[in-house]
Amino acid sequence: MSAAETARTVIGIIGNIISFALFASPAPTFWRIWKNKSVEEFKPDPYIATVMNCMFWIFYGIPVVHPDSTLVVTINGIGLAVELIYLAIYFAFAPNKGRLKVIGWLCVECAFIAVIAVVTLMVFHSHASRSNFVGIFCVIFGVLMYASPLTIMRKVVKTKSVEYMPFYLSLTNFLNGLIWLTYALIKFDLFITISNGLGAVSGAIQLFLYAYYYRSTPKNKETEKGKPTEVEMGNGKPQQQLPVSAEAANVSGMAA
Repeated sequence: MSAAETARTVIGIIGNIISFALFASPAPTFWRIWKNKSVEEFKPDPYIATVMNCMFWIFYGIPVVHPDSTLVVTINGIGLAVELIYLAIYFAFAPNKGRLKVIGWLCVECAFIAVIAVVTLMVFHSHASRSNFVGIFCVIFGVLMYASPLTIMRKVVKTKSVEYMPFYLSLTNFLNGLIWLTYALIKFDLFITISNGLGAVSGAIQLFLYAYYYRSTPKNKETEKGKPTEVEMGNGKPQQQLPVSAEAANVSGMAA
């Protein structure tokens, strides 16, 4: 194994660890659902989307499509398992409408990835052509997921407050994108580079916004009033936005 390959493997392992931390970040949300036996106002949308993203990156990383991508498969395999656990917990306590939504979208996703897999293996006969075809879908779904952190960033600018954009999550997002971008550049991979380059830029913007608006963020605003925050109460969009932001971050970095 050459020095470059060794470095790529080490960086990929570090990327797996960071990405796993991002996958685990919504765990408190689902512990809350399990404890309260209610999904409250939480929505399954980001987790359903992340399942799709993970499946595409797993397919992209298998040897018949893109060889030498074991670390891409491992982290997305773990991520897929984690997301399905989250959705199983949501399903257990969701009303019938929420359950039908989860089942319906998962069926659509499985059917879609099956069609793409058949087309990839039957129509394209080289690693390069298969990688290009599947990689395009990986990037498309990754880019679409950036709508979630953009929503958080818009809220920060509008409220001049970083209350709902935790620093450590933003920092991890940035490091995640950066480490996988480095991984992709050592043995150049266009699709991983695009996806995680955007992830690194998104994380950097979040850190800039955090630094810029940190001083203008009200300190202990709700505590002074003697009321819990919206996040603690489990009401309204602010509660939903934290896990959404985390999941969107996962998409960029775990995909590496």
